[in-house]
Amino acid sequence: MKRFFIILISSILLCACGSSFQGFYNNHKADIGATSFQVPNFMKAVLSNVSHDVKHAIGNIHDFKYIKLTNVTETKRQLLIAEMNAVTKNGYLDVFRKNELDKTRIISVKELGNVVTDAIIFNSTKAGTYAYYLQGNFDPEKIKSFANENTFNAFSSDLLQNYNTNLNPSFNPNN
Repeated sequence: MKRFFIILISSILLCACGSSFQGFYNNHKADIGATSFQVPNFMKAVLSNVSHDVKHAIGNIHDFKYIKLTNVTETKRQLLIAEMNAVTKNGYLDVFRKNELDKTRIISVKELGNVVTDAIIFNSTKAGTYAYYLQGNFDPEKIKSFANENTFNAFSSDLLQNYNTNLNPSFNPNN
């Protein structure tokens, strides 16, 4: 019964607040176990250093957001999936959606003619929930390639490794 009320209240809040990827990102970036980043304009060079395969898959990026949530309960995972479903109902077209008991994968896009302008790539398993938001000009077939789990995992690893390598903040006043 308690779980029902939590889901009901969360659903009401989702509908009342309006749903966007930025809202999803803002709501969860401070959660315990969350890893997240946005790539501001002055750091676009970070994205230019990714592997050729990743560049080929994603194309020209104007905005990029990433969030990973780990150590979430099953109830929280279901709430994250429900929240992402609300986001993708806001003008997005599902390119790929697979809902299983232990895994949910969603690839949703906004199009302008034959070009994808916005893409959300969402993957939720018992091990963790991952979401990417890409804005730019992309080939729809390239975005659809993320439905393949190996492509998704390779993209994630390469991008995170590259981002972490190029983002090396120093708090040493002598540097």
